[in-house]
Amino acid sequence: MTKVVFMGTPEFSVPILEGLVENDYEVLAVVTQPDRPVGRKKIMTATPIKEAALRLGISVLQPQKISGSKEMEKIIDLAPDLLITAAFGQFLPEKLLQVPKIGALNVHASLLPKYRGGAPVHYAIINGEEKTGVTIMEMIKKMDAGGIYAQKELPITKNDDVGILFNKLSLLGRELLLEALPKIIEGQKPVPQDESQVTFSPNIKPEEEAIDWEKSAQAIDQQVRGMRPWPIAYTIYEGARLKIWSVEPIEEKTDKQPGTIILRDKKQLWIACGQQTVLAIKELQPAGKSKQAIQAFLNGSGQKIKAGQKVGLHEN
Repeated sequence: MTKVVFMGTPEFSVPILEGLVENDYEVLAVVTQPDRPVGRKKIMTATPIKEAALRLGISVLQPQKISGSKEMEKIIDLAPDLLITAAFGQFLPEKLLQVPKIGALNVHASLLPKYRGGAPVHYAIINGEEKTGVTIMEMIKKMDAGGIYAQKELPITKNDDVGILFNKLSLLGRELLLEALPKIIEGQKPVPQDESQVTFSPNIKPEEEAIDWEKSAQAIDQQVRGMRPWPIAYTIYEGARLKIWSVEPIEEKTDKQPGTIILRDKKQLWIACGQQTVLAIKELQPAGKSKQAIQAFLNGSGQKIKAGQKVGLHEN
């Protein structure tokens, strides 16, 4: 039986771990991030992959930083045949990558060499890509730069957001990994990436969450979906932040300045965007309140909003 140490953190990792167990790979340990305080009450919460590992009866290692840790020494002592990562969230030192007898593999949620980095799903949606996919690659010291063992494509629909696409790619990643592993174990060599085609997807910065109303309605829709359910795009209205959860480009043209409210009634809120396009707000979240449909907002805390007002002024 092939011995595996699995490293992951979010929900994306869970079906992949379950697939390994169900197909009789011996998972010696699961490595994940430490428990973190979550929510307003700061309740210490385990990662999804830790919860899955405990349910499956697998021991869990949680280094604050893997490099030089006692947990890394434990992995070395386990002497696995394979080290498999899926959205673990830390760089692995060269010493650790050399430990597995067969190799160190990563399940990456993009069609490498496009979108190396920590937010490939976000950027694929934000940039309006028509497709994405999963890559099974060898892990080397350079981030997401190892050779490719296998890839599968997945179309991006107009209804996909980060959460939906992560779920789809997780299942695709499980399927692809289980297909690829027998060949890798038998000695398949990876194909080097084409460095001329490399693009990057670094983690989303806070300033990138703000909506730029100079962009087209379509581009803003992509930004909103590309940041949902995290970190959530926002705009500013009268100095307060409004998180924008759902929008819809409208088949209308306007000569109003981007960021201008051009329609406001009991059920609708339309805002002028770049290129004379128009966007309807469907769901939003005022500061300190829950997410709500636009009708509930307009008839509640948003009653003072009027056509002709502006949104999008940044906080000082």
